[in-house]
Amino acid sequence: MNPASNLILVGPMGAGKTSIGQRLAARFGLRLVDADREIERESNATVVELFEREGEAGFRGRESAVLARLLQEDGIVLSTGGGAVLDGDNRALLRERGFVVHLQASVGQQLARLAHDHTRPLLARPDREQVLRQLAAIRTPLYAQVADLAFDADDLDIDSASARLADLLARHWQRLGAAA
Repeated sequence: MNPASNLILVGPMGAGKTSIGQRLAARFGLRLVDADREIERESNATVVELFEREGEAGFRGRESAVLARLLQEDGIVLSTGGGAVLDGDNRALLRERGFVVHLQASVGQQLARLAHDHTRPLLARPDREQVLRQLAAIRTPLYAQVADLAFDADDLDIDSASARLADLLARHWQRLGAAA
């Protein structure tokens, strides 16, 4: 058991990190922070605009800085971007500063959830399924590396997934300074 005051959600785009995170924050009396929204707020630009202007490397640098700042706080549910685990320093920070849940979702589920979402720069291509498979091949082992708990959110609606995960967390996560 990892006693930590922060709950960190990692996983692929479309896994439900932010939606589930909102419900978990309410359940456990924590504040939800979406890393991508924080990056957008600080830069006064959307993720898409940042990718266009700075490339993925520029965006990842901003992401690392935002994660380092956010994880100085306690008492948050952090919804990370799908690629946050690509950086070794980010992975170490996530492990050190929170209880990490890997939200798992199949490529089919991701495609269904992201069908009308055009805010994902890595999916601004016609071969979305192939891109998601390639990303999964690279990122899934990294999600597993940082996770204290893996949760399969596939084929569950957001409310059901949130309720089941909250029950698991009540058993497996003991917050520092508070009873879960």
